[in-house]
Amino acid sequence: MSYRVAVVGGTGNVGREMLQILAEHDFPAEEVVPLASSRSAGSEVSFGEDKVLKVRALDNFDFKGFDIALFSPGAKVSAVHAPRAAAAGCVVIDNTSQFRMDPEVPLVVPEVNPDAIAGYRKRNIIANPNCSTIQMVVALKPLHDLARIKRVVVATYQSVSGAGKEAMEELFEQTRAIYMNAPVERQKFTKQIAFNCIPHIDVFMPDGSTKEEWKMVAETHKILDPDIAVSATCVRVPVFIGHAEAVNVEFARPITVEDARKALRAFPGIAVVDHRADEGYATPAEIAGEDLVYVSRIRKDPTVANGLAMWVVADNLRKGAATNAVQIAELLCERYLDRKGRAITERRTVPALS
Repeated sequence: MSYRVAVVGGTGNVGREMLQILAEHDFPAEEVVPLASSRSAGSEVSFGEDKVLKVRALDNFDFKGFDIALFSPGAKVSAVHAPRAAAAGCVVIDNTSQFRMDPEVPLVVPEVNPDAIAGYRKRNIIANPNCSTIQMVVALKPLHDLARIKRVVVATYQSVSGAGKEAMEELFEQTRAIYMNAPVERQKFTKQIAFNCIPHIDVFMPDGSTKEEWKMVAETHKILDPDIAVSATCVRVPVFIGHAEAVNVEFARPITVEDARKALRAFPGIAVVDHRADEGYATPAEIAGEDLVYVSRIRKDPTVANGLAMWVVADNLRKGAATNAVQIAELLCERYLDRKGRAITERRTVPALS
């Protein structure tokens, strides 16, 4: 009496985290199958502390009889195989960019818009937002409820793990090369990433923004509120795991630092670490491996009538990807699927996410 789960892209950074988090959360699965390309078929991946699972090939995998599939194989692969899984009756939770802006696919952050999950019935697919968007909208939601946000200006400091294992290896190899006085080679990034910052994530758009910046705007509108004006600058930095964001928010109504801090502390999924002293703030190095969104440096922005500034940090592989997907799966099971994977006609009432 539990679910059959497939993890597509199970050998990648996010796929491995999905497997780890399914185990940590004791997800009610009778079977978990990691899927990847035929090159990886037959290899093994960890599932929790003590178990290993054998990887199976995605191309010829039959999703019939599986209840949930967590996808993180890249957008092109999801475009082919996610609809195939959905057509077989398996609910897909896709971590790629492929379906995020599809009007028939809900884009979900469980702490922010859990009721949107109900829209999965249209295509049997739920989209996981971009990592940088997830942590920002979690921090914005309680403040938007309190004083209605008019405008957000955000600069991101995004770790290389967001670009995959090869990007992490490139940072390591470039750093070693610099210390060894050896040539610095570039493959994944457009410029040297070691000891550098690159204001270029994804492709450039006609208006001069990058697609990563466009994602933050479009996804915030779909998840939180289409009336919020968003300006984003997304930067890749030489950090292995953990994204940070400097966020300036303009509100429609007055809001004090004290009221903002109180609302953030009361909101599920947020940890406020905000002490105006040395070490009184969160950084990526400290929060790697954690599931919470950390908010620090909360202060008044004196350049607008009702403004606040804050510093938002999260593990991009966990809350920015894998944890968010597993949380969606948990809500899907609690509210919409019975223990045999069948849709239930009435939404169950369950306690709020905590």
